[in-house]
Amino acid sequence: MKVHLKIEELFQLLLGIWLFSLSPYAWWWFPVLFLLPDLGMLGYLINPKIGAFMYNLLHSKVLAIALIIGGMYFDIDILALLGILLFSHASFDRMLGYGLKYSDSFKHTHLGFIGKK
Repeated sequence: MKVHLKIEELFQLLLGIWLFSLSPYAWWWFPVLFLLPDLGMLGYLINPKIGAFMYNLLHSKVLAIALIIGGMYFDIDILALLGILLFSHASFDRMLGYGLKYSDSFKHTHLGFIGKK
């Protein structure tokens, strides 16, 4: 099952890359901004609960899709770009096994524990 989920996330990442290719932005923007959602980890400097909230917000595919649709509907390219980046990044992270965080620990995710127990 884990392999199947990783393949699904890979295809979602490829979808995000394809969506980016349709945008008016130069290709170099994608790798430059790709890790931007990881700024949500800065919340862990405050405490694990805030860290998990910030991380999960910036790795939410629901938010990403809403931004893409909103950006396309209202013709706001930057909004769609942010959504595409969030979607692509979240897919990449989940493909690698980094899931949404529980508030008790950074290593406790909806996909299981990260690293050795």
